[in-house]
Amino acid sequence: MPQVSTPATAQEINEASLDELLDAARAKFEVHFEPVTVDGQPFQVLQISDMERYVDQLADQAGDGPLELPFWAKLWPASVLLAYYAKRFQPKPGQRALEMGAGVGLTGLVAASKGYDTVISDIETDALIFSRANILKNGLENKASVARVDFGADKERDTLTDRFDLILGAEVLYIEDTYRPLTKFIGRHLATGADAECVLSMSYTRKAHGFFQRAEKEFNIQQQVMGFKANESEDGDDPERFLCALYRLTQRKAGSAA
Repeated sequence: MPQVSTPATAQEINEASLDELLDAARAKFEVHFEPVTVDGQPFQVLQISDMERYVDQLADQAGDGPLELPFWAKLWPASVLLAYYAKRFQPKPGQRALEMGAGVGLTGLVAASKGYDTVISDIETDALIFSRANILKNGLENKASVARVDFGADKERDTLTDRFDLILGAEVLYIEDTYRPLTKFIGRHLATGADAECVLSMSYTRKAHGFFQRAEKEFNIQQQVMGFKANESEDGDDPERFLCALYRLTQRKAGSAA
């Protein structure tokens, strides 16, 4: 079997064809495109076909060593809810959106489909490959690209230079050490216009008080609690219900930055 050349940089991933990206994904995972409907709009989202089996394989390979789980590959309830919420926005021509910690990039796909010039970002190469495959599969290559971005990095290691009218992030508040750099990252990259905002979503059980104590010094924050009902299971059990919190952040002062 010929060796698959995996695109390693964001530029290479953005330049790769869908077939090349799928070959790279299949070199590591069993994958399939799963239909996901967001407020009546269908998307095709690349997924690991049997996550439980893949995690078992990782555990066997790790032995007594550390186990790195592919959290980026899961469609979390907070991601789905944020995607639904993003459907509400009506961008003006030329407005830009950034999804940070995107995983497979569902929310970024929605933003691009609404008309935002969208950057779907993550720190994991595999996440960027999956996200770019999803961009191409859904015909959004003229509105979206991927970028390797570490929102937990300090200013000196921040590779982004632009500001965005809409910043989106689902379940990005799970590591307390990132709270300070994430607050500064949003401040550097959120546009200063009156309609610019950052929307974060997370499980209602995750409180992240430390982040909001920092963020409220630089941003106006509005909270909204929303429910999410999973699809009915094949065995007829009642669908699982989730509660997620959405936070809308806007700059307190025009031009505020890190």
